[in-house]
Amino acid sequence: MSNFKSKIATLRAAHEALLSRPNEPVEGGNGIYTKYRYPILTAEHTPLEWRYDFNEQDNPYLMQRIMMNAVLNAGAILFEGKYTVVARVEGADRKSFFAVAQSDNGIDNWRFWPEPITMPDGNNAPATNVYDMRLTQHEDGYIYGIFCVERHDETKPFDTSAATAAAGIARTKDLVHWERLDDLKSLCQQRNVVLHPEFVEGQYALYTRPQDGFIETGKGGGIGWTLTPDITHAEVRNERIIFGRQYHTVYEVKNGEGPAPIKTAKGWLHLAHGVRATASGLRYVLYMYMTALDDPTRVIARPGGWFLVPEGYEYIGDVMNVAFSNGWIVEENKSYIVNRPIVNDKDTRRVFIYYASADTRLHVATTTVDQLLDYCLNTPVDGLNTSASVDKIKALVAKNRQIR
Repeated sequence: MSNFKSKIATLRAAHEALLSRPNEPVEGGNGIYTKYRYPILTAEHTPLEWRYDFNEQDNPYLMQRIMMNAVLNAGAILFEGKYTVVARVEGADRKSFFAVAQSDNGIDNWRFWPEPITMPDGNNAPATNVYDMRLTQHEDGYIYGIFCVERHDETKPFDTSAATAAAGIARTKDLVHWERLDDLKSLCQQRNVVLHPEFVEGQYALYTRPQDGFIETGKGGGIGWTLTPDITHAEVRNERIIFGRQYHTVYEVKNGEGPAPIKTAKGWLHLAHGVRATASGLRYVLYMYMTALDDPTRVIARPGGWFLVPEGYEYIGDVMNVAFSNGWIVEENKSYIVNRPIVNDKDTRRVFIYYASADTRLHVATTTVDQLLDYCLNTPVDGLNTSASVDKIKALVAKNRQIR
């Protein structure tokens, strides 16, 4: 075997060892979810064929011709019996693209499909960058992907960092062929838009995050809600905020919907991100809330504080102190009927939460619907001041004293 072929064999063996490495749960935790020791996808998990030219004549030093920087914020669904994510992959050139990866168990042995997704522009202006796709399996039969579309702000021609954000919309049935629809029409910029999985009042329902600028929320902000009759020409109409920002909370600066909500017998479970400012920069965390089954805009549970944050090595990466999620999967259980009355039975369906840390790598945490319901319905709300926080702790201490 030539030295070149030997190098390739070594490279492929190391890559296969990474892909097939078993993941293991982290002991301890908070009782709400279980994290896992290793990230499920990183830049090193991307196919070698995306990075190397294996022609010895053209690449005698076996250099990486195209380097990958990160794999992060991924939409997620069950597709043809496999746990499936559409991940944001970022190259060394800062350009992000979408790629499908699948696993049989949702935890390890993730494999990318051979090629990235080709996302057409359709009738929209060409995008400089696309990222953070939310996947929704809608009752109309399509799988929808809504993602951020970034373009240069042409009103500021000499500012090379000025950008605009819009919500791109595409749909598919096989995750290979995508039909690009019109970008969401809105009077302001929209970076985080999520499609509700069911029709509401006969229309498509969207969770929005209006903001005045590409980075700055401005005078508004929060998780918004709008209905649109035609998803192929979607437009923000009569937008209203259903979960707003609040001073001195984990969502003081920004907040936005994560993945599409999960339907349960007790309401819709929502996973969202909240942002606050710190001395070292912005801190992104995940939090949860619930809305009513008969009205997805009516908040019925608002557990205080963050739900998941970066811990240990998760804190370090391209953008420090960030946890972000735009994908989760609820395990199928045909014996469970969402709309039946709940008495003493529990919704034991497993939930796989796919979250990124530090804009660098993708992780999984597992829990159940019942645990998430318990968390949302029994965690105290944020009292919005120190006295209220202390009162909650003292009440818990007093309760625990009673059972000694």
